[in-house]
Amino acid sequence: MFNGKKAQPPIRTLIGEGSVLQGEIRFSDGLRIDGEVRGDVVADDAKPSVVVISERAKVIGRVHAAHVIVNGEVQGPVESHQLLELQPKARVVGDIRYEALEMHQGAQIDGELRPLKAAERPSLILAASNDA
Repeated sequence: MFNGKKAQPPIRTLIGEGSVLQGEIRFSDGLRIDGEVRGDVVADDAKPSVVVISERAKVIGRVHAAHVIVNGEVQGPVESHQLLELQPKARVVGDIRYEALEMHQGAQIDGELRPLKAAERPSLILAASNDA
């Protein structure tokens, strides 16, 4: 890719808007949530993974994946061992652990932000401004 980001795994699973799932979800590759999940969302650590929590989505539980993109609501801890993207409408109530963080203006966090490798300085990526 031109911007230096690795190619994402394909999104193979969709939880549609209006759906409510209760219980833990385990997945590999990609998962997009447009509805509501009441339980943990956990990716297979052996493979690259991405979870997208869209603007109208809500997760009540733990979220764990390599690449996590949040633009909706998460009530629970979030852990990303590659890249965490907090989009402008992200609302997270819970502690966050990350390898690299990209946070846009407007994202809200009620919890603690901590890098996975506490001894090292975290990798922060500034969101591009649309003013350029």
